[in-house]
Amino acid sequence: MIVLGIHTAGPACDLAILCDGKILAERSESMTRGQDAKLPGLTKDLLAEAELSFSDITRFAVVTGPGSFTGIRVGVAFARGLSLATGAPCLGITSLEAALPAGQQGSAIVALQAQKRPPDITFWTQTFRSGMATGPATELRSEALVQLISDRPHILFGDQDGLSAQFPDAIIHAAHPTAARAAAVACDLDPELRPARPTYARAPDAALPQPKL
Repeated sequence: MIVLGIHTAGPACDLAILCDGKILAERSESMTRGQDAKLPGLTKDLLAEAELSFSDITRFAVVTGPGSFTGIRVGVAFARGLSLATGAPCLGITSLEAALPAGQQGSAIVALQAQKRPPDITFWTQTFRSGMATGPATELRSEALVQLISDRPHILFGDQDGLSAQFPDAIIHAAHPTAARAAAVACDLDPELRPARPTYARAPDAALPQPKL
């Protein structure tokens, strides 16, 4: 199985190609905007490095968020377009799934910092059991995450700097989402059950205009 992973939900254009779980090629360029302009060229270069064409790709895996609103939309739209053009299925992988290391056993929480300015410090979180998600991606305020960890102890993965401030005595395993990990996760999933749809974990900040009275 050859999987092309795409991750633009964070501050980079991140791509990887896996063949039967082994990374053939990967590229990542830091950027907070402009992924739509960079993605086609980077993908073409990645395929050339792996000596493959689009027709060789068995499935596409795209990180659906939560993360950058624009980056999520760019990545999902691009992956869906490739899927439509090639006929290969496109699977959606959350940012938290794409951050959880392979082989995790037991109960775990992945927490990636969302809002960083006090007093509204929040984390995107998702719970797992031996590598399988046991709940959807959600956004929690820092105090709610502290309470969750206190009530149900989990192995904690995620942003070490942000989490250390909330859990000074906890063991925190550094983790961040990657295209390579998204591709690896997609290898074991049913495409029919994992359509590529944006995962925002919160309502949009923009408000619809109100009618004038």
